Amino acid sequence: MDHQIEAASIDVPGFRAKIKKYRPKTVAFTSKKAASLFYGRPSGVISLGRQQPEENLPDVFVLASPSGAASGHWTLRPWRELAAWIAV
Repeated sequence: MDHQIEAASIDVPGFRAKIKKYRPKTVAFTSKKAASLFYGRPSGVISLGRQQPEENLPDVFVLASPSGAASGHWTLRPWRELAAWIAV
């Protein structure tokens, strides 16, 4: 579960290096916690959907977790936003 993710177990610099090397058009996180570790910001300040563009990063989307444990906060909107973006 998201709240069990420890920051020390995530290799953010390594992931950023892979993004730079492979240059994907889009990156999507299926949890606000994972996005918060990537951005180094609290999950409470990260909104669902497409994030503000940053230099040297592809477009980044934060999606509602597909976990059943997150069903009380689940929304289809950011998933549809990502689908529309990919279809372009």
